Amino acid sequence: MALASGIAIGAKQSISPFFTVSQPSLSYRKQNFCLRASAEKNSSDGEEATKMVMKKEKGGWKIDFSEEKPPTPLLDTINYPIHMKNLSTEDLEQLAAELRADIVNSVSKTGGHLSANLGVVELTLALHRVFNTPDDKIIWDVGHQAYVHKILTGRRPRMNTMRKTSGLAGFPKREESVHDAFGAGHSSTSISAGLGMAVARDILGKNNNVISVIGDGAMTAGQAYEAMNNAGFLDANLIVVLNDNKQVSLPTATLDGPATPVGALSSALSKLQASTNFRKLREAAKSITKQIGGQTHEVAAKVDEYARGLISASGSTFFEELGLYYIGPVDGHNVEDLVTIFQRVKEMPAPGPVLIHVVTEKGKGYPPAEAAADRMHGVVKFDPKTGKQFKTKSPTLSYTQYFAESLIKEAETDDKIVAIHAAMGGAGLASEGVKPFCAIYSSFLQRGYDQVVHDVDLQKLPVRFAMDRAGLVGADGPTHCGAFDVTFMSCLPNMVVMAPSDEAELMHMVATAAVIDDRPSCFRFPRGNGIGAVLPPDNKGTPLEIGKGRILMEGDRVAILGYGSIVQQCVLAANMLKSQDISVTVADARFCKPLDTDLIRQLANEHEILITVEEGSVGGFGSHVCHFLTLSGILDGPLKLRSMVLPDRYIDHGSPADQLEESGLSSRHISATVLSLLGRPKEALLI
Repeated sequence: MALASGIAIGAKQSISPFFTVSQPSLSYRKQNFCLRASAEKNSSDGEEATKMVMKKEKGGWKIDFSEEKPPTPLLDTINYPIHMKNLSTEDLEQLAAELRADIVNSVSKTGGHLSANLGVVELTLALHRVFNTPDDKIIWDVGHQAYVHKILTGRRPRMNTMRKTSGLAGFPKREESVHDAFGAGHSSTSISAGLGMAVARDILGKNNNVISVIGDGAMTAGQAYEAMNNAGFLDANLIVVLNDNKQVSLPTATLDGPATPVGALSSALSKLQASTNFRKLREAAKSITKQIGGQTHEVAAKVDEYARGLISASGSTFFEELGLYYIGPVDGHNVEDLVTIFQRVKEMPAPGPVLIHVVTEKGKGYPPAEAAADRMHGVVKFDPKTGKQFKTKSPTLSYTQYFAESLIKEAETDDKIVAIHAAMGGAGLASEGVKPFCAIYSSFLQRGYDQVVHDVDLQKLPVRFAMDRAGLVGADGPTHCGAFDVTFMSCLPNMVVMAPSDEAELMHMVATAAVIDDRPSCFRFPRGNGIGAVLPPDNKGTPLEIGKGRILMEGDRVAILGYGSIVQQCVLAANMLKSQDISVTVADARFCKPLDTDLIRQLANEHEILITVEEGSVGGFGSHVCHFLTLSGILDGPLKLRSMVLPDRYIDHGSPADQLEESGLSSRHISATVLSLLGRPKEALLI
């Protein structure tokens, strides 16, 4: 029967130049196999016809992704890793096919990280086939590769709640399962965490295994290399699995789509995989092993060592220079080889740190993902048959796009402006008269804070930090929540700190940062789309007066001073209070540092109540306002001051609206705060 959509997945073949091994003694059941969905009526002859969804063919498994819910008879018997310990190689291959069908089906309904998980199906199966979690520790890095791991560790019934309010997290989470050894929403932490676990194991006299799985963008940070260097020095028994899916750096979003991954490491790994000498010597090792037979470990090891020595120019000995024994490259979709290699490494009495270089294909087995430029890395809900995503049409662009458009306009008239990522030398660029804009997620800047302090602010170098994903971030949860940037940036003596209330203000702040050339500056903007504000002509902003805010609505008795995009909730609250015959002044602070002290003094003197509101942690904008009012003596008078900030806890993933409600920063909460301060607590409870 012809299938509407599908691809063959190799069941046994080993793809040169991948490292191959002698086959384990796992039994095969010699039979053709197919999975069929429920019967349906044939419209032409009235007979029932059965639609085939998965079929075992000569070249591997073929999957039809057109079904609403594919049959998964083998996967249905697997609730925890112990249930797959006795599966044959053929069973594991069938299980891999069922897992791919199941992942595509579930992610198509929830959205999330698709292609990275399709690429690690066999790798995850092999790890759980050989190792015994939770005693053995498997650390996933970056954690968005852990969907298969979650399915195999008791969470399959809840996969439909992935990234939803009160549902499963999109990353490993220690509170969620004992099988999640370590949380990793940011990248490159697994090797250092694994090394720490290995050292702790040795101190406590335990004998469990520790496996750090690192890849899909996680191998680019210096923390990973520092950890490998330390592991080599300590000679700790640690297994590092490098999941090399040719996305050593994640595709960068641009206005024209995802850019090709770049970086010297990506190039080096590609050269290693393509090395003719490497392929020939690996094949020679395989041939010698077959000819000699029996116990060939020593001979194979010598040939393997010789292979690594001869091709040192291609970079395979790089890891061994750090003290890790290198094995690979290994075909990451050959579950039989993976099981054998993991088993042999596990059985080694004192191997020291070992790095297993596994080559996988992002989006493996799902044609739309394999064909997409970004491999369908992160997706919203989509049609499993075609891969077409059901993206909500919005009349406005994302804040990220507005930022990019505005920066391009600035660069068209100023050839000194450059856009960079944090890994580049922004301080060095600024010291030579270039105008760097460092575009980075707010939560990612946390890791580079010492460079912000020591390299940039201390030397008063005009680096401009554009902090994306500031505030609550919905489904990505606490690992990506930009809660702290206002606090940690505004405490720096030389930093100008801004936040736009809408997309037009964002464009003005890009223009403002471009003309600040005597000190560093930063501005934050949220995840999501703009509100539909009137944009400046040709998307080119006008520089703002430094340290000056604005009044948006005039009222009496109560003033609400918002900072950043939360200003929109302040405006909504003011409109809600009009129905209660309460007229409120709403002001947009624009700047946290320097503060608009004239505006704050005016609001404090002309109103009984002053409320500051921000989508950030304690210690940010509200703290600076309170500090000024305290030092100026204004708080010695009758003014009632309240600061509304994010609560002093991490907000779990969920919809943006749910997160705002949980944080107590919605327009309803702001209105209730006003009513309570006006002595109307009953009305506050009803609003």
